[in-house]
Amino acid sequence: MLERPVSKAGWTRVAFGDVVRLSKARVSDPEDAGIERVVGLEHIEPGDLRIRRWGDAGGGTTFTTLFKPGQVLFGKRRAYQRKVAVADFEGVCSGDIYVLEPANDRLMPELLPFLCQTDAFFDHAVGTSAGSLSPRTNWTSLAGFEFLLPPIQEQSRLVEVYTASNSAIESLLDAGIELDKLEMSLLLAKFGAKYGKNPDGYDLLPLAQLAEIRTGLAKGKPCSSETIDLPYLSVANVKDGSLDLSAVKDITVESNRVQRYSLQAGDVLMTEGGDLDKLGRGTVWQAEIPVCLHQNHVFAVRTDRSLLDPWFLAALARSVYGKSYFRKCAKRSSNLASINKAQVSAFLVPAAPIVEQRKWLETYQEIRRQGGQLSERIEKLRAVTKRIVEVGFTNVI
Repeated sequence: MLERPVSKAGWTRVAFGDVVRLSKARVSDPEDAGIERVVGLEHIEPGDLRIRRWGDAGGGTTFTTLFKPGQVLFGKRRAYQRKVAVADFEGVCSGDIYVLEPANDRLMPELLPFLCQTDAFFDHAVGTSAGSLSPRTNWTSLAGFEFLLPPIQEQSRLVEVYTASNSAIESLLDAGIELDKLEMSLLLAKFGAKYGKNPDGYDLLPLAQLAEIRTGLAKGKPCSSETIDLPYLSVANVKDGSLDLSAVKDITVESNRVQRYSLQAGDVLMTEGGDLDKLGRGTVWQAEIPVCLHQNHVFAVRTDRSLLDPWFLAALARSVYGKSYFRKCAKRSSNLASINKAQVSAFLVPAAPIVEQRKWLETYQEIRRQGGQLSERIEKLRAVTKRIVEVGFTNVI
């Protein structure tokens, strides 16, 4: 770590554009040029400097912006998403991504991605973005960002510290990926890859025979009697296998309707609409909020626990078997998809004996628990790393 406060003696105030340049390299036909990988904004994860996913240029692409190993990719569209990565392979990327590199020897290449991760840089990028639905910053604005540039010797010391911390995060992320693979393998072995068939030969029963599918509360309806404000879950709160309760909103509801739309511990939350990959994703509500309602875009599935364990249903919805069903039956618009109560009710569930369900869940939930602990460690280490970087660039302790 940084054993001593960072002295600013010898540091010089520079503009970003004085030491960083925007690469304008292009390739008109990536496939013909031997480029195999395509990177869009969706392939860059906030807080992760490594590009772990990409598309195939062989399938045809309109992207022409060339990047090479060592260059920094910065998402200029919706900069608040904080997407920065360092390329470790050659490829082409979206026009919504800037390809950055040092303009001269005043800035060490290894320091550039950490500079781009600072709050000051992101605040500048967001503050100079234009557009309501899809705000974008521009190179001229980014080039004007000012910061204190350390001498090369100090840069080398900072890079050593930052790299060591980031390497620890990389190791944990790699372990997380392996756990995810193990989880997916377990789901595949239990439920299979083809909807309507089960590897263990269990009968398949419509979900409506094993559970009550409850629709949620619609927003904006006029109230005619006494009301109360209560928290409610929206699609944004329901993730694939987890909940995000960092921003739970309140809704005004008539008091006599509270019981009808209140969640109970053990309800399986399944999303009704959104991006195609988000349909039907299952998460078990554990009464994290004592009295909480659910929006009409989130189904609450209340299982008969003598026949179907809610965690077993959530795992089924997360599997290839479950996802393939909801993707197949979804109603699609230009960029969104949705399912209805009838489709959720008709979802075929393997009728494994409840004892077998819970026996299998012992192994599955242990893997999920280990994954959750790993995620917590990653987030804590990221927070420490972020603080180290901020201290290095701002000298605020």
